[in-house]
Amino acid sequence: MRTGITHAKYVLMWTEAKAPSLAEMEAMAHEVFERLPKTFRTLCQGVIIRVDDFPTDEVLDEMQAQSEFDLLGLFQGIGLPQQSNDDVARLPNMVWLYRRPILDYWAEHEETLGHIVRHVLIHEIGHHFGLSDADMEAIEASAG
Repeated sequence: MRTGITHAKYVLMWTEAKAPSLAEMEAMAHEVFERLPKTFRTLCQGVIIRVDDFPTDEVLDEMQAQSEFDLLGLFQGIGLPQQSNDDVARLPNMVWLYRRPILDYWAEHEETLGHIVRHVLIHEIGHHFGLSDADMEAIEASAG
């Protein structure tokens, strides 16, 4: 229990707490994005951030996921290194955050929900930059 909070307030806090809705989590993701460095955000121009409860069955099959809780997020589109001025009109790049798997992960770990959303968002945007999962893991490991 945090210092300065009575037991009654602590219990009340948890009995009134609820998981964020899709709209609330999407607003959280957009707020996190707006706090990222401007140069980073500029390179993401046109990327759409969306939140859904779970990945589609097609995405689960494509990613060979064993469970609908296996994916916290997904980048869909053509990363910056693969883009060309000669590209035919294409769908916009999208970053998906999956609310229920993120909430499940949050319940199992000692991290704040905001930290998890930030991590997943940055990870998926990393794919927009053409980084592999291994590249991002190496960057995170070197950052401490």
